[in-house]
Amino acid sequence: MIVKVCGMRDAENIRAVEALGVDWMGFIFWEHSSRYVGQLPAYLPKKAKRVGVFVDAPLEVISQKVNAFGLNIVQLHGSEPPVYLRDLRALLGDQIAVMKAFNIATRDDLQLTSGYAGLADYFLFDTKAKLVGGNGTKFDWSVLAHYEGATPFLLSGGIGPDDANRIRAFCHPQLAGIDLNSRFEVAPAMKNVELIKQFLYEQNQ
Repeated sequence: MIVKVCGMRDAENIRAVEALGVDWMGFIFWEHSSRYVGQLPAYLPKKAKRVGVFVDAPLEVISQKVNAFGLNIVQLHGSEPPVYLRDLRALLGDQIAVMKAFNIATRDDLQLTSGYAGLADYFLFDTKAKLVGGNGTKFDWSVLAHYEGATPFLLSGGIGPDDANRIRAFCHPQLAGIDLNSRFEVAPAMKNVELIKQFLYEQNQ
């Protein structure tokens, strides 16, 4: 299972979290976020894949960040329509994966995913809230039983240190991974390394 830790910014924190063996690390390029990355950190992950998080950003901005940060994956967390993803893939080519986020509260919210089939490599299912990501609140995961698409997804939204057993018990054929963020922080963009370490240990039992 993919473990993504999102909202990274501090170089030494990035290094310490990567040393735990996480698979992906996320960098937020939305200026309204408290975890916004405005400049290149002194250290970027070498083993973990680099995910750039964007919210309705111009395509040229995404292209610039992909090149500057050596991103492997682009996560779209806004209201980007399917045509946007087609244009983005044409711009970036096949080497960069695309992940589209959806805010979920009820089974009706899952209907939006059908228009993105074949355009995104992954979906990310997050909690529907006023803020874009990093809210620290969960949605009802049982809603995902109604997701019948073929695109694999990451589970996000308020996953915390005490959720390892719950995640192990959650089954879905398209579940590819989990996204950790605000509930593992000591401050915005600063992760509690020991909490993540303990969570990963429990997750792997």
